[in-house]
Amino acid sequence: MKTEHTLAAMDPPTSSTDLPEIGTAVLDALDPAFVARAEQILAKDTKPVPDFWVKKYKAEAAKSWDLFYKRNERNFYKDRHWTDREFEELQFGDAKVVVCEVGCAVGNFVWPLLRSRPNMFAYMCDFSKNAVALVQTHPEYDASRICAFVADLTVDDLTKTIPPAGVDILSFIFVLSAIAPEHMDAAVANIARVVKPGGIVLFRDYALYDQAQLRFKPGHRLEDGLYVRQDGTMAYYFTTEILASLFTRHGFAVSSNQYVVKETVNRKEGARMDRIFVQARFTKL
Repeated sequence: MKTEHTLAAMDPPTSSTDLPEIGTAVLDALDPAFVARAEQILAKDTKPVPDFWVKKYKAEAAKSWDLFYKRNERNFYKDRHWTDREFEELQFGDAKVVVCEVGCAVGNFVWPLLRSRPNMFAYMCDFSKNAVALVQTHPEYDASRICAFVADLTVDDLTKTIPPAGVDILSFIFVLSAIAPEHMDAAVANIARVVKPGGIVLFRDYALYDQAQLRFKPGHRLEDGLYVRQDGTMAYYFTTEILASLFTRHGFAVSSNQYVVKETVNRKEGARMDRIFVQARFTKL
């Protein structure tokens, strides 16, 4: 008989725009003194999650996100207007460009782009059927400009829907962290089949020592770098080295790969905190 695994109440998944910013720094490496303090915090977590629950959380990743979108619908994430500022590749104006957003959620990356880029076509996929249904029923959904479909990047071949080498720009933003590390190679190999030579992957995700990682209470760490939230969704925290190795072994060159440190303030708690992300561009060879 399996016992229950109780998870402490945690903040829900967050994006880089959820908290007011004080300042931002783009770094090739994190400050050694900060890393040492963060390692001391992480070392206090000595409570392992039983193997049964580790396997269960990984196996039910899609189910957990499906329930997340069933609860929150379109109300949780804001449109990602910040991507225009961070990625100049999106300033393509009237050019005919094919964009793909994997892990599209409810489309917060694509909707702002479509409004001002009349010749853009977008593929959008997510492994949550509820998320894709919310995209397909969005008032701005236009089947002549958008193809939204359900796909698990780790098992479903994207070329069954997207032509091989048919994508100019692929958005991989806060997606890979939701995938168990043993399946990340399959996911990157999958997107590599649809990005054309010279095409670009725009990447941002959680970095090692992000405040969200340091706030996890004991009993949430499934393995090194991988944590489970109270709602069953997972989050992995990356280093730039891990990402560079992952993408280069699947036919990408590293165009940029840095840490973005955003000092923010949590007004509810009256505390300042460092949100740390990895932001990168990978070019298909």
